[in-house]
Amino acid sequence: MLKHRIFVSAPKGIPPILKQEIVNLGYPVLSEAISGVETEGTMDDAMRLNLHLRTGHRVLVLLKEFQANDPDELFRAAYSIAWEELIAQDGYVCITSSVDTPTIRDSRFATLRMKDAIVDKIKDTRGTRPDSGPERDRTVVHLYWNGERGSIYIDTSGEPLSRRGYRKIPLAAPMQETLAAAVVLATGWDGSRPFINPMCGSGTLAIEAALIGLNRAPGLLRNNFGFMHIKGYNEVRWNQMRDEAKKEMKKSLSVRIIATDIEANAVEAAKRNAATAGVEQVIDFSVCDYADTPLPAEGGVIVLNPAYGERMGEIEQLTALYKGIGDLFKQKCKGFMGYVFTGNPALSKKVSLKPKRSLQFYNSGIECRLLEYELYEGTRKFKKEKAKPESK
Repeated sequence: MLKHRIFVSAPKGIPPILKQEIVNLGYPVLSEAISGVETEGTMDDAMRLNLHLRTGHRVLVLLKEFQANDPDELFRAAYSIAWEELIAQDGYVCITSSVDTPTIRDSRFATLRMKDAIVDKIKDTRGTRPDSGPERDRTVVHLYWNGERGSIYIDTSGEPLSRRGYRKIPLAAPMQETLAAAVVLATGWDGSRPFINPMCGSGTLAIEAALIGLNRAPGLLRNNFGFMHIKGYNEVRWNQMRDEAKKEMKKSLSVRIIATDIEANAVEAAKRNAATAGVEQVIDFSVCDYADTPLPAEGGVIVLNPAYGERMGEIEQLTALYKGIGDLFKQKCKGFMGYVFTGNPALSKKVSLKPKRSLQFYNSGIECRLLEYELYEGTRKFKKEKAKPESK
């Protein structure tokens, strides 16, 4: 089967974690950019990446690279692709684009020319024009055009992979699923220690932790991908991949995942989302203040995602909250690795602990930091013991 270059897109801050995911799946890393990671593989490999990647947004298979100084040259480059071999007679195509070139003022015009090239080529070869529009639930084509150089991809994901399908009740300002997975992976959590998530909101962090701990492929939660609408889609192979992924899943965890929130409606929403994701049996939910979250004696990983604050009144209230998080860490969390995800660096200083690490992420365009706190003796002891080889 023909190999293609494959670009897996991701928001800024996530590509280093995505890179490791791709390597762990056995694929090479050809390059890493601020917006994603490039690898290579067949269309079957693209399906497998869609099934297993937790932090990637879109799996883009390269069809053609081109050089164009104006929209007409873009049209000719796009027209040269055998679209009739990719899009079904009764198909529907959506064009997405990332365009930054001085030859046009409005990127929508480039998208329009791209669409014209596709439908004209199919009409000229088959006599009928496919439907087109903004919906990403069928065949999706992506145009990247920067300066004089560009690339045309078939988007094998369709809807972004962040849309797992389990978050039926998102509540206000939810963390995107792929970002939550990146945060959990950045902590190093692998299901071998308890995972604690006070202020859980709609439960995304706890649910992604559960999916990771159970080794459940996130793509199992979805029933529609862009590759399913490309001619030649191998449904038998896809079902085999799903079956293989299911066999690799764990049925339970030996440690606890604890998620709490002071708002009862948030906990109820989180429970429902966890049930939709099929992981409600491994998460202990309860309604309480973050400071009263039950903590296991053996330590673990504790992650909080407090509000960032935008108005002065909020900042004043949040100052006490961040100070309280620091008190929680110092007074109750010895033996834990503590994490605070925040988009407000001034407030993070109120935690009054020196972070061991600070990792940059972006949440809805807001620059954020995941601050890591090593909470003294218990954690160090755990690390030392974990480093010893197991006896056989």
